[in-house]
Amino acid sequence: IQGYLLEAALGERIGVADEEWALIGPLLPAERGRGCRPAQDNRRYFEGMMWIARTGAQWRHLPDEYGKWNSVFRRYRRWVTTGVFDAMLETLAELAGRDIAADMIDSTVVRAIIVQRHKKGTQQTEALGRSRGGFTTKLHARCDARGLPLGFVLTPGQTHDVQGFGPLFRMIGERVEAFLADRGYDADAIREQIAAAGVEAVIPAKSNRRNPVPHDPTKYRWRNLVERLFNKLKNWRRVATRYDKTKESYLGFVALASIKLWIPFVHEA
Repeated sequence: IQGYLLEAALGERIGVADEEWALIGPLLPAERGRGCRPAQDNRRYFEGMMWIARTGAQWRHLPDEYGKWNSVFRRYRRWVTTGVFDAMLETLAELAGRDIAADMIDSTVVRAIIVQRHKKGTQQTEALGRSRGGFTTKLHARCDARGLPLGFVLTPGQTHDVQGFGPLFRMIGERVEAFLADRGYDADAIREQIAAAGVEAVIPAKSNRRNPVPHDPTKYRWRNLVERLFNKLKNWRRVATRYDKTKESYLGFVALASIKLWIPFVHEA
């Protein structure tokens, strides 16, 4: 059954609607061709990147209708290294008007299948490690009160959740009313940093804490939104399993999937 589903996915036409392209097309950089050759259409290449993200296929299996796989791959790498997808995600969030009632963070472990070997000592740099699930990476996410993604951090799979708090908390300067996290983030240093920002910490106390800190149970129920976000992101096979050698390439696919989640809310706005 899995083989049949994969074969169907490889034959699926994946793209963006005209109204979606009217929104995201202007956010992509204009490309120049080499010499007298014109650059290929950004839309076709962007849809090819989405096809790879959705199916999880290797780049060389990209259908010809999206362009030459190596050309699409090079453009993808160029956009990743120059921060194009991160800028798109930030712009869409601004256009849609994010919900500041609360932000929440969590993390999920992602299995990594890397064909190419890393040089000795580079696995930590590329956010790869070993945990109970084997060779893994850990994706930390921050989302708003609608469950829409705001930012991501990647660490080795065995890293504790709290290691992702600092970068995610400092990532966005806009003030929110509450900050939600599970009891794994119940640490004095984290609570002090949230309080210093003038934000309410909604974090359950650990069972072994001597002086438990109360939290708002009604607001804490919103935290399921970040868990549901991970479920949506993992519908994209290149997010559910990491095949990329570099963390930048993997996070590029995460950003691509996130962009698709934001587009309907931009149209509503």
